Amino acid sequence: MSFSLCKSQRDNDCELPSEGLASVAGGIVALGKFDALHIGHRELAIQASKVGAPSLLSFVGMAEILGWEPRAPIVAKCDRSRVLSSWAPYCGNLVPEEVQIEFSCVRHLTPRQFVEKLSKELGVIGVVAGENYRFGYKAAGDASELVRLCKEHGMGAYIISSVMDNNQDYRSMNSNDLKDRGQVSSTRVRQALAVGDMKYVSELLGRHHRLILMLKDQEERAKTSSGWRVSAPKSYLLNLPPKDGFYENCSLLFGNKNPVTCRVFMDTTHIHLETDEADPFDFETDQEQHLLGIEFGDSRPDKD
Repeated sequence: MSFSLCKSQRDNDCELPSEGLASVAGGIVALGKFDALHIGHRELAIQASKVGAPSLLSFVGMAEILGWEPRAPIVAKCDRSRVLSSWAPYCGNLVPEEVQIEFSCVRHLTPRQFVEKLSKELGVIGVVAGENYRFGYKAAGDASELVRLCKEHGMGAYIISSVMDNNQDYRSMNSNDLKDRGQVSSTRVRQALAVGDMKYVSELLGRHHRLILMLKDQEERAKTSSGWRVSAPKSYLLNLPPKDGFYENCSLLFGNKNPVTCRVFMDTTHIHLETDEADPFDFETDQEQHLLGIEFGDSRPDKD
């Protein structure tokens, strides 16, 4: 669920819609950037669920405002609710909500003003953050200040240690990054995808990576001697794919059907899926677009 704090582009004229208040008031919010929804993010939600109804609070629109290069999300927007639902067994059978705030509405807030907004406008009773969390204008506030300000506003503040990357082969991969102390991060997930190490990606995510492909034309699928083949431009992908190459032991998911084993090959422009099953799609002719899920097993791409 996504809520915007913005009613105008003026930073001092931002209010939370009433439906947002109803959703998170009285709950605990985990603070962070939740691009990958990896095991470190899941740990924040777990800790939040131990105190109250958990929510994830993050900002949208940061790239546009800060001039960052646009990039594909690690988790497709339409798939985020599925991932959060899968966290329920870890969170006392509670599914974390997701609350997204327009970055333009909070970028100039001091640490104190940010905490006031959490307390007065969101109505949360506590926050959970990682030990390296920074907040407020120019990241002026740190975890210790978050604890102090929350106490002043009658809110609980729970700071947890970073979840460390146990993969020794990659532990020091970002040794030149002062922010990287070997913790699990969305950056590491992106780097693992870039080299096509899907076993490592699964370790960081706590699940298999799922690509979402939007098919727009039935001609993109064809019968083969042993099954079916689907080919589509990479521009039809809704999230970040791994390195180009050939991947076996993947699963194809379509609608409510059972997963179908498939092989995936990606080149510079297209993604190709092959399965030995009888037509696993059964497209309805009245639909113009179809979402396919592609889950990658724990493997590396074969050299072609």
